[in-house]
Amino acid sequence: MIWLPNATKTRFMTRRTTPTEQSPPSSGRRLDSFDRAILRIVQQDARTPQRRIAEAVNLSAAAVQRRIAAMEAAGVIVRNVALVDPEALGQGITSIVQVNLRDERAPTVDAAKALFRARPEVQQCYYVTGGVSFVLVIVTSDMRAYEALTRELFAENDCIASYGSLIALDRVKVDTGIVIPPPG
Repeated sequence: MIWLPNATKTRFMTRRTTPTEQSPPSSGRRLDSFDRAILRIVQQDARTPQRRIAEAVNLSAAAVQRRIAAMEAAGVIVRNVALVDPEALGQGITSIVQVNLRDERAPTVDAAKALFRARPEVQQCYYVTGGVSFVLVIVTSDMRAYEALTRELFAENDCIASYGSLIALDRVKVDTGIVIPPPG
């Protein structure tokens, strides 16, 4: 069980947050120690029953439910998903692809973003700096499917100047969790 200072299980008492207990500026929601403890748990397993979360963080189940709903509304919790083993579905090729655009004008970048976002094989897409325009993580069934996809997305695309692929030999670590620092 995680014990936090000033924890209460009643709805009549509330814990005030200090000015240092803030969330990222984009969400506009302040995250206190309870919110952060809840996030650590739901990042590991979003199906954890709220009563178990409540016991772990020393709050009531209703308080946990309200906090989760508030973090969802504020965009702190973006969505809840299931992580699927690609090999279990015959998707055995994972590729990391570096893409260079012909130019970095807004229409070209926006078109590339839309193209990559629309393809289900593109698992992750990052618009980056450092001599490369995009870094993609692509999952396909086999090399034949990967070759067909690269032709369509890169080789036959006038917006793409060049691309390079790295084929993963082993999925050493795959995680979506982020480090949740303590407040302050």
